[in-house]
Amino acid sequence: MHITAEHVITFIERVAATVKEQRDYLTQLDSAIGDSDHGVNLDRGFTTVLTKLPGVADKDIGAILKTVGTTLVSTVGGASGPLYGTAFLRAGMATGDRFELGPADLIAALEAALEGIQARGKSTRGEKTMIDAIGPGIDALKEANAAGEDLVSAMRIGLAACEAGMQATIPMLATKGRASYLGERSIGHQDPGATSAFLMAKAMLEVAEGIV
Repeated sequence: MHITAEHVITFIERVAATVKEQRDYLTQLDSAIGDSDHGVNLDRGFTTVLTKLPGVADKDIGAILKTVGTTLVSTVGGASGPLYGTAFLRAGMATGDRFELGPADLIAALEAALEGIQARGKSTRGEKTMIDAIGPGIDALKEANAAGEDLVSAMRIGLAACEAGMQATIPMLATKGRASYLGERSIGHQDPGATSAFLMAKAMLEVAEGIV
């Protein structure tokens, strides 16, 4: 199974639709430990991204992802814009001028995205951020792929790990970002960034399931 540039466009469109649908929920989560704008900011960013997609419809996957990244950096406020923007930019750099991606290429792109988030946010796992969902998801995806699972099955396993990582942020003490200002009051709340990361991973799986 290969992921084409057209599939990547479909993925971005699905993410935009999901973010719009879950905007209030993400903002509600953020109101407990953040600036109450995560859903609103992401929705604004991906709504703008949608206007840029026709201009890259015939471009390679790297160009598509880089366009998404630069758009998010320039239009999304707070921390999520630079973090997600960097993730898409790094993924675009990893995929280069390819028009198709195999499983190994997809994993490499996701790993590059995670490294970008970690570098930009100066954060690691266990600090109650999106990394706590993304990191375990990629690990599980890699392990399943290495064990011989087909890509869709491996992605399902990865999504389950991503969801578990998201839920694991609830009892965590935030030590990065706006939530860290709350100290122990941040405990007991699900991280909004980990939640939006899970929603994006779910959208990715849904597109892959539609390919096979």
